[in-house]
Amino acid sequence: MTLDEILPDLRRQSVDVRHAETGLWAASMLRDRISAGQLAPGAKLSEEPLCEVLGVSRNTLREAFATLAREHVVTRIPNRGVFVTRPTADDIREIYRVRRFLEPAALTWSTDYTTDALHAAIARARSAHTDGSVPGMASANQDFHAGVVALTGSDRLNAQMTQVLAEMRLVFHSMVADPLFHAPYIDDNAIILAKFEAGERSEAAALMVDYLRRAEQQLLEAHARARAATRHPLAQTGAQRAYGTR
Repeated sequence: MTLDEILPDLRRQSVDVRHAETGLWAASMLRDRISAGQLAPGAKLSEEPLCEVLGVSRNTLREAFATLAREHVVTRIPNRGVFVTRPTADDIREIYRVRRFLEPAALTWSTDYTTDALHAAIARARSAHTDGSVPGMASANQDFHAGVVALTGSDRLNAQMTQVLAEMRLVFHSMVADPLFHAPYIDDNAIILAKFEAGERSEAAALMVDYLRRAEQQLLEAHARARAATRHPLAQTGAQRAYGTR
């Protein structure tokens, strides 16, 4: 989706919701749209329409942009404007470095045993797989991993995971809409959850480490192929069919 396409939704939400720290609120509104996959890498975030629909000043919006830039979710290009970030291979490595600290630790040390949200995420992923919906599988998978960190009961860790998942969505945009990437991880999530619920926390954490290693490698390989396709335009269509938007 483009910025123009999400402006009506932003306008509707901003009518009912305001935050005392308006810059942080505006940042969260934009981050949520990026996390939901509504703004793709490279999308320009124009100040005038955003200020109008959010009901904020340019200075406040620029505060929001600065927050998102620190999170590597947007990039300011001098004399051109602010754009949703296009992740690099180094960004992918850093994202997974953070995830390897957050998620296995959550499985190992959390004190919350309420796993209804995790079961629901797996059920949504299976339904999306049946329907052939790659975005549905991706979103449900994001929800599962957010739910793993939420088991810690830590607002700070949840905020960190929200940022990481917003960056992950940008990575997914650069991959092909290939259900074969997502589908195997649905069963992996179910196995990890079963180990956790059985009290086999170390085993669940070890499985998560391997899961993240495999996903990182696949994404790095697909990122390299996508870059090669842009360097060789005649090969781009075929590469996009094989490695597009995950």
